[in-house]
Amino acid sequence: MATTDVALHDASGHIERKRVVNNMSIQVATVNGSGSQSSNTVLLRSIFQMGVPVSGKNLFPSNIAGLPTWYTIRANKDGYIARKKEIDFLVAMNAETAQEDVMSLAPGAAVLYDEPLNLRQLRSDLMFYSVPFDKLVAPVCPEAKLRKLVKNMIYVGVVARLLEIDMGEVEKAIRKQFASKAKAANLNFAAAQAGFDYAGASLSKQDSFFIQRMDKTQGKIIIDGNSAAALGCMFAGVTVATWYPITPSSSLVETLIDYMKEYRIGPDGKATFAIVQAEDELAAIGMVLGAGWVGARAMTATAGPGISLMSEFAGLSYYAEVPGVIWDIQRVGPSTGLPTRTSQGDILSTAFLSHGDTRHIMLIPCSVSECFSMAQDAFNLAEQFQTLVFVMSDLDLGMNNWMSDPFEYPATPINRGKVLSKQDLDRLGSFARYKDVDGDGIGYRTLPGTDHPYAAYFARGSGHNEKSQYSERPDDFERNMERINRKFETARSFVPRPEVNTGKSKIGIIAYGTSHWGIVEARDQLRGEYGIETDYLRLRAYPFTREVHEFVEKHDRVYLVEQNRDAQMLSLLKLDVRPELVTRLRSIAHIHGLPLDARSVTDELMTMEGK
Repeated sequence: MATTDVALHDASGHIERKRVVNNMSIQVATVNGSGSQSSNTVLLRSIFQMGVPVSGKNLFPSNIAGLPTWYTIRANKDGYIARKKEIDFLVAMNAETAQEDVMSLAPGAAVLYDEPLNLRQLRSDLMFYSVPFDKLVAPVCPEAKLRKLVKNMIYVGVVARLLEIDMGEVEKAIRKQFASKAKAANLNFAAAQAGFDYAGASLSKQDSFFIQRMDKTQGKIIIDGNSAAALGCMFAGVTVATWYPITPSSSLVETLIDYMKEYRIGPDGKATFAIVQAEDELAAIGMVLGAGWVGARAMTATAGPGISLMSEFAGLSYYAEVPGVIWDIQRVGPSTGLPTRTSQGDILSTAFLSHGDTRHIMLIPCSVSECFSMAQDAFNLAEQFQTLVFVMSDLDLGMNNWMSDPFEYPATPINRGKVLSKQDLDRLGSFARYKDVDGDGIGYRTLPGTDHPYAAYFARGSGHNEKSQYSERPDDFERNMERINRKFETARSFVPRPEVNTGKSKIGIIAYGTSHWGIVEARDQLRGEYGIETDYLRLRAYPFTREVHEFVEKHDRVYLVEQNRDAQMLSLLKLDVRPELVTRLRSIAHIHGLPLDARSVTDELMTMEGK
């Protein structure tokens, strides 16, 4: 008999349910600062180690401790890793939100709860499991101060028993989590074992959810986007990183510090890099431009509020043509907004960041592997085009754990762009810093310290001519601005090209970043539930390449899905395509700060299609 055909019954023995194997969303509701992050990571990794594709989403408050937090693990045999709207298995540990959490569940869901919460009385259409966590943790952890932390590992054991997760995998995950702390690992495994044993002796399986071994995670890794980005920056040859801490970007530079200390210390014991915590975001970007001007590969990482503060320096980079890389781990704005919620709300402001006429290159990763690879793209493009390059990640990608194939060792040579040496200057006999010699809009530069009388020793952020001499002549300014714009147009042929899936459909979908994962699933829903085929283009960079224009031209209706209110990428696209194509473009906006789910896209697209 197939596992999906096995009948189960509720407590009264009347309701027949089929097993749901490797297809569920598990939500753990706790409070911030309770130490649940380790337990949730262990649970996610245990499922991953059983070969089941997983993703983890942490919804946490912006205060230090005490407010509600939810961690959602999605296990899906088909590999869908976007957030799922529905919760199938709730672990309710927070008295403040327990009732609301329970009332939001669909019939048939399971609820594991701390016994004093007495949640069973709330509904009759859910499967409830009551566990006396305080009684179970006391004999395992004699030290009272540690109990509130170890207590969370009890539910890992209970869930493992109920879902049939192998306890060998749980132990393996615990020992990985506490790799350098054997005593802590032993204590936490004892707690998980206590939960597992209690569930086996005292709980009767009522729900229909199970985890069963698969082989779909063989050779894969789990990593968060910020760590992947840090690794990519190191492989890209970064030598200077400056930063001011801000959620959700701080862990990128913190992780980079760890990597650089391990791999970028010279034979003499001295660091071959400089990482500086600045007094604010303005100082951070100023240091990046100073380092980039003298020839270092320099970067900073920030979020929306930091991007706003960097506006004037962004204009300096654009006009003086100084390279640098900025990682924007986007969060919800405006102002302080929702610091711990995800968004794609910085797209439009970043594209034109600064006063006057500016347009910036943006790279948009959708996965941890692209966080790694686009780090190298960003530094190469920054030096090739002598400008800032923004990598537009987001909180969902940056701070959450994602499954990935191992990253490929970089095969593309480092591109330092048009840098003239002393020998070059001797050969040329002259040099004009801001002259378009090759027709691509990109001038040649020299680095400070180049021992030659023709070499440039300063950058100019005010009006200048081709030789970098001060000038307010209208023709000099116009010539310079047109050349810089020509450089931006050249970039269209060098930025990462979009990922395009086309057939014969007249309906097209365009998305970018982490929205991609919801689109993958939504397209399958549209096909399976409504018989509607769609074509899909995933943007990977701005400026737009020719493939983007061709995609719009090919389709009668193009839905641009993004996680902001004002359809910011759609606005950029409207400025770029031929005017007669603008009426084909439509917006699907997702704005509440939770990662995009497939069902929302499917439902809204069908509504807009009039079905």
